[in-house]
Amino acid sequence: MVKIYYLNFLGKNGFNIKSVYNDCGVLIFDKSKQDTHSGGSGCGCVASVFSSYLFDELKSKKINKILLIATGALMNSMSAQQGESIPGIAQAISIEI
Repeated sequence: MVKIYYLNFLGKNGFNIKSVYNDCGVLIFDKSKQDTHSGGSGCGCVASVFSSYLFDELKSKKINKILLIATGALMNSMSAQQGESIPGIAQAISIEI
């Protein structure tokens, strides 16, 4: 669901990234076989995928530019029960060779 939101948001603002966008949680987990609920940890998934796959792609020059954005929710166990909005956070890192 988050992936669709980002793609729609960017598309409405003139950016079509469908061919180069991927979600690190989707790359790690198999939602048909694993009960991940809302997905994996944004920063944990980004760190795992970058250090295990993307870094090698950069070193071998198969890719030369990456924008990593780790997303997450700022909430506690009571936020959803109280009907409050759940603010989000994102950390972005741009890496180019």
